[in-house]
Amino acid sequence: MIHPPVEQAANLKAHAAIAHGFFGRRCGNGSSGPGLNSSDLFGDDAAQNRRIALTTLGLATAPLARLKQVHSADVVTLTAPPEPGATPTADALVTNHKHIALGILTADCTPVLFADAEAGVIGACHAGWKGAISGIIANTLSAMTTLGADPSRITAAIGPTISGDNYEVGPEFAAELIARDRAAKPFVFLPENGAREHFDLPGFVTAQLQRSGVSSIEIAGACTYANPGRYFSHRHTTHHGSEPGRQISIVAIK
Repeated sequence: MIHPPVEQAANLKAHAAIAHGFFGRRCGNGSSGPGLNSSDLFGDDAAQNRRIALTTLGLATAPLARLKQVHSADVVTLTAPPEPGATPTADALVTNHKHIALGILTADCTPVLFADAEAGVIGACHAGWKGAISGIIANTLSAMTTLGADPSRITAAIGPTISGDNYEVGPEFAAELIARDRAAKPFVFLPENGAREHFDLPGFVTAQLQRSGVSSIEIAGACTYANPGRYFSHRHTTHHGSEPGRQISIVAIK
């Protein structure tokens, strides 16, 4: 099997008991087409691609917990391995069980992987602007705390996501963001020589993590929109007609 490229954050990689990785669109064989699409929505062999990602992380026999992601602030706590094919509606997963892989799909939104290695608690969340504004970060951390985690011990890794420079939202959208959460205001900006507002989603997510007491935060990967050969990007597909798909981010306790 040819293993695809995988990006990792040093803070999570430092914990020997935690396996994690952020995958992109590349299969590892030079593919620049649909590649390692991990969503069932786009006609590829997504199940096989997900298994390839798991095997790359040494998790070939681990069940993969997945979700029907809807840009909510809802979190699923797994107290047992997921039922085969189960995709509950939510945007984050947490567990304290070993050898269960938590998977999140993205294509511009911000994937965040979490671990409190001392407590043996992990989490994964999909933070688009709606979920971030609605509290998906705080809710994920709260669910982890219920399982025995402590925010001061939690390490968080942000994966490939759209950058503020490429996330044009316009004045009406920007006003709605700020009306719903004043804390979003510092992350709305006009780029140099720009006429329309942009939003720094990963910056906003990072600030939420910091306010919640998480001190170990790292970023792995680059801007999805700016690197269409490396990642799937919904916005790039909309603007330029590139191949659609979703990349997967995975975390597990070995």
